[in-house]
Amino acid sequence: MELIFPTVIIILGCVALLLLLQWKNLREPPCIRGWIPWIGAGFEFGKAPLEFIEKARIKYGPIFTVFAMGTRMTFVTEEEGINVFLKSKEVNFELAVQNPIYRTASIPKNIFFALHEKLYIVMKGKLGTFNLCQFAGQLTEELHEQLENLGTHGTIDLNNLVRHLLYPVSVNMLFKKGLFPTNKKKIMEFHQYFRAYDEGFEHGSQVPECLLRNWSKSKRWLLAFFEKNIPDIKTYKSEKDNSMTLMQDLLNVIETETNEESPNYGLLLLWASLSNAVTIAFWTLGFVLSHPNIHRTIMEGISSVFGTAGKDKIKVSEDDLKKLPLIRWCILETTRLRAPGAITRKVLKPVKILGGALFRLLSMPWQSLKRCFVLVLSPSHKHSYSFLFFFPLSSTLPPLISLLPSSLPTTLL
Repeated sequence: MELIFPTVIIILGCVALLLLLQWKNLREPPCIRGWIPWIGAGFEFGKAPLEFIEKARIKYGPIFTVFAMGTRMTFVTEEEGINVFLKSKEVNFELAVQNPIYRTASIPKNIFFALHEKLYIVMKGKLGTFNLCQFAGQLTEELHEQLENLGTHGTIDLNNLVRHLLYPVSVNMLFKKGLFPTNKKKIMEFHQYFRAYDEGFEHGSQVPECLLRNWSKSKRWLLAFFEKNIPDIKTYKSEKDNSMTLMQDLLNVIETETNEESPNYGLLLLWASLSNAVTIAFWTLGFVLSHPNIHRTIMEGISSVFGTAGKDKIKVSEDDLKKLPLIRWCILETTRLRAPGAITRKVLKPVKILGGALFRLLSMPWQSLKRCFVLVLSPSHKHSYSFLFFFPLSSTLPPLISLLPSSLPTTLL
C-alpha cells in the first residue's frame, strides 16, 4: 500500500506533463522533424524545396515548421502570415542572416551589426531605381568589350555565355576597372572557384565549414583574391569622371569600424551581385529564345530604336530602354518564375498568426537552438498564388499578357 501511492502520484505527474506538452504544441505550428538528429528534414527539403513546401502546406496548413540543420524554420504561405512577416516589429532580418553571413563570409557578429544599416543606406542610394540610369553607358561599354573578346562565330553553352559576359562586367563595374583577370588560365580559375562557392553557398551557410572541403577551399581563394586587391580598389580613379565604384563607397563606411574585414565584404558583394544577375539573365534569355515569336518581336523593337545591326557600337540610354517595354516585362516575368532563394526573419517576441500559432524565442542559451523560430517566406512559392497573380507558375501565360499589343502571340514565357 505504501508503494502504490507514490506510484500513482508519479503516473499522474507524467500524464499531466504529457498533457501540458501537447497543449503547448497545439499552440505552435505543426513541425516536420525528420528522423536524423540535428539534420532533421534537411535532406528531404534540400532535394526539391518548392515541392516540399507545397506538400507541407497541403498537409499541415498555411503555417508549418521545418526542423533542418539544427534550425527551426517556420514557413508562412498565406496572406495573413505574409503580412506579419513583412510588417511586424517583432521579427528581425539582421538576426536571421547574421549567422549564415558569418559562416559564408567570416564577418564577426559585432562588425556585422555595427555596419549593416550603414551599408544598406549606401547601397540603396547607389543602386536605387533613380540612380541605375547612370550605369547604362559603362555597362554597355563593358558588354561590347566582352562580346568582342568572344568573337563573331562559334557555339557556347548559354549558361557559360552568360557567365563569361556578366562575371567580368559586374566585377569591373562594382569594384574597379580591370580587376577581373584577362589571362585565360586565371579566368578559368576564377570561374572554377566562384562557381564552387556559389553552388555550395546554401550548404556553407548551415553546415560547419570543415565538412565542406571544396567549398571551404573556394572561399579561402576568393578571400585571398580580395585581400590582394583591396589596396588597388581603394586607390582606383575612373579615367572619365572620377566617380567612385560601389565597393569604394562601401570601403569608406567599413573602415570606420575595421580595416580587417574589407576582403570579407568584398566576397559578400561579389556573391550577391553575380549569383542573382547570372541566374535571371540566363533564364530570361532561355525563355525568350524558346519562344521564336517573342524573340522576333524583341529584335524588331531593338532595330526600330537602334537601327539595324552593324559594326558600329550602340549607345543605350534610359530613354531608349523605355521604348522597349517588352524586354522589361520579360525580365519581370522571369524574376517571378525563377525568384532565387528565400527571405528570413528571426522572431524577437511572441507573435500570433491566424489567432493561434504562437512563435517564441526562449532566452536560455541551452534552449535557443532548439526552440528558436525563424520565419521564412519563399518568393518562388508566393509567386504561384492565384490571389496575387493571374496565372500559376506552371502556366505559359504571363500576368502582363493583357498589356501586350494584340499582334503578339498569346503565350510569352
